[in-house]
Amino acid sequence: MRAVAVIPARWGSTRFPGKSLALIAGKPLIQRVLERCRQAKRLDDLLVATDDERIQKAVTALGARVVMTRRGHLSGTDRVAEAVRGCQAEVVVNVQGDEPLIDPNLIDRLVAVMLAGSEWDMATAAAPLGADEARQSSICKVVVAADGRALYFSRAPIPYIRERDFQVAETIYWRHIGIYAYRAAFLATLAAAESCLLERAECLEQLRALYLGGRIKVETVAQTSLGVDTPEDVGKVEAALREAGLT
Repeated sequence: MRAVAVIPARWGSTRFPGKSLALIAGKPLIQRVLERCRQAKRLDDLLVATDDERIQKAVTALGARVVMTRRGHLSGTDRVAEAVRGCQAEVVVNVQGDEPLIDPNLIDRLVAVMLAGSEWDMATAAAPLGADEARQSSICKVVVAADGRALYFSRAPIPYIRERDFQVAETIYWRHIGIYAYRAAFLATLAAAESCLLERAECLEQLRALYLGGRIKVETVAQTSLGVDTPEDVGKVEAALREAGLT
């Protein structure tokens, strides 16, 4: 097996408890995510990792694989690492369980990056971001090197623009998209390591990877997909599904 995708799903979301089973145009959110992942061509296996029996029951009824993990994981990465323990896959993809519009082609791109060689420990994605949105601490920004390597992730607007009249044609800010492809061995190292100061300060789990010296490749896309963070997002996603003819 070369590549497996794991969808971490928990019940206890602070802003939207039980959202994994919230109906999105008649289908549970977790089903929407599964359907998108199944369209990816480079995945050899797909499973859901959860600590909740209600989600387990729903996923099983959908005919998908589900792994029960312990409660109390601090991040989706830690839950994914537990779910694939003992798995023989070379690459593990962490697909957020609240992304019903995730692009299957992006999943394939990240897997391709990881299978192309041993240069990268992880791969992720980013999309252009406007200056006003860059000031929002709820949005994670990433600074990228010339070779596509992630230099730093932050909730702060990075890079800092010193001169008020500074203008360039290129994209200055990049919005990080929370999908990750890991080399399996690096994922195990990541999960075994303690959280670092940067990770705790920014509440960004990917900073642990940078702190450990991990090389993260950033694939750029034109735009982000709509996620479901709050109940109000359901209507927005349903409208996007109708517009795309995916209902």
